[in-house]
Amino acid sequence: MSHVTTEGLHDQAVGLDTRSPTEVATLLASAQVDAARAVSGAGDAIAAGAKAMADAIRNGGSLYYTAAGSSGLMAAADAMELGGTFGIEADRIHIVMAGGLPTSADMPGDTEDAADELPAAFADMSDRDAMIAVTASGSTPFTIKAASMARAKGATVIGIANNAGAPLFDLSQHPVFLATPPEILSGSTRMGAGTAQKIALNMMSTLMAMDLGHVHDGMMVNLRADNQKLRERARRMVCLIADVSDDRAARALGEADGAVKTAVLIAAGADAAAAMMELKNSGGHLRPALENVRARARVSQ
Repeated sequence: MSHVTTEGLHDQAVGLDTRSPTEVATLLASAQVDAARAVSGAGDAIAAGAKAMADAIRNGGSLYYTAAGSSGLMAAADAMELGGTFGIEADRIHIVMAGGLPTSADMPGDTEDAADELPAAFADMSDRDAMIAVTASGSTPFTIKAASMARAKGATVIGIANNAGAPLFDLSQHPVFLATPPEILSGSTRMGAGTAQKIALNMMSTLMAMDLGHVHDGMMVNLRADNQKLRERARRMVCLIADVSDDRAARALGEADGAVKTAVLIAAGADAAAAMMELKNSGGHLRPALENVRARARVSQ
């Protein structure tokens, strides 16, 4: 393994404790910007990882978000948003964090070296699944063991790390190198490395959703509208995409049992059965389905 950047000393860190709070705050903010900027160099790898995630979901598989420590928190945050944001079923998303998801502020570090729980966590894993393995160092024992087990089961591994030449990359079909600079607090990867990981994970899951047809003109058309705010958002989306009144959108959503894509097609003139068939034929993508419904409506006029 080459130089471990995440354990290096930032060139602006010397004398850090002697500076004013405002000066340090400015430096910390600048370091976060540098970390975020590092993600742009991994665009191709992130896109490839997103495609692998979409393929897993499309083929009936699951996503396994696997990590330890701060990286585990970043991974869990992304995984836990997929249901409400994109309508991915909860039983298709697994969070495998060293020591389990914390229920308090106590998050022991020794769990990063323990892998006893992994066989049970991956008991049902198959070659239809994809693992998103995240570790700043790229060498965390828990995450390395998990990636090795996933490969043995034929699953696709998307490995995210912040050090060049990380061992995780050797186990990943889709290595994602986030070339973040050393941390202002050496080794505190909850900072720059964590910021870059969070951005990369958000990018991958969003690209995955686009591949699956869950995004239309920047709108989350496969969201799970289970509160008042999201129900209002669903109504506005149907109004905008189908170009109909609030009342028509509300009725369509009622006929579609709250499914935005189906409601858009109903509002555009299809009945519920035809709307669902159009979406099935388009692989869940609203745009071609809507074009077909509108074309038929024009012919019938």
